[in-house]
Amino acid sequence: MAEAAPAQFRKRLVTLQGALPWITTPILLAVFVLIWDSYVRFSGISPLILPRPVAVWSAWLELLADPRAWHHTWMTVYATLTGFAYATVIGVTLGVLIARIRWLEQTLNPFIVATQVIPKVALVPLFVLWFGFGVTSKVIVAAVLAFFPILTNTAMGVKSIDEGHRDVMVSLNATRWQVFRRLELPSALPFIITGLEIGIVLAIIGAVVGEYLGGNAGLGHLLIARLNAFETDQMFAVLIHMSLLGFLFYFAIGALRRMLVPWHASARLRV
Repeated sequence: MAEAAPAQFRKRLVTLQGALPWITTPILLAVFVLIWDSYVRFSGISPLILPRPVAVWSAWLELLADPRAWHHTWMTVYATLTGFAYATVIGVTLGVLIARIRWLEQTLNPFIVATQVIPKVALVPLFVLWFGFGVTSKVIVAAVLAFFPILTNTAMGVKSIDEGHRDVMVSLNATRWQVFRRLELPSALPFIITGLEIGIVLAIIGAVVGEYLGGNAGLGHLLIARLNAFETDQMFAVLIHMSLLGFLFYFAIGALRRMLVPWHASARLRV
């Protein structure tokens, strides 16, 4: 009985910790909205600069009812997911190769670092010049931004495998493919998924920035159109729409983590 009580207490504590974000997040959001509304009401600031939350809410509901807004949403989703898919395939493949082949890492590392120190926003006009104002340039920007964290986390995951485990596989006469499939890939998956979580956020940023600077469709283009028309409440509504889209993508990768690596501590902490 004495041992069962602490175990039951720990179980309840874990349950409470899991439910805590569902309590604190709405409270903090409500406090933020209340402060925002109070500031607008009592400061006398113009609605053209900062509208009230209720106006933004109404504008967002109008946005959801507008079929054109869903067309722009789909263009951003397509550019984000397509660029992210390219970054994932290339980043994971190249990350595994440079982690396993020393000379390849030494050869490619200076070029990879050089491509990352260049501000990506500065490349957007160049991509627009090369690939036009269509969706292709946005896909490339999204892929370029998402590529590096996926690559580095994959390489780190493969390198982090304990050499003793690898020696056991070799002593069992495992082939290189068996070592990769049964040891390297499962061990590197938590690192890879962390890279995917960062990559999906950067991918949607890249797609939206591409739409800002050289787009004729997408949520970034819609945001600039609302800004030029001085429709500030609609602009805030588009920002909320973008944020919810980013949260959806991020939580989807989190669900993938819990599905693929439920045994890892990072998956248990996010439950």
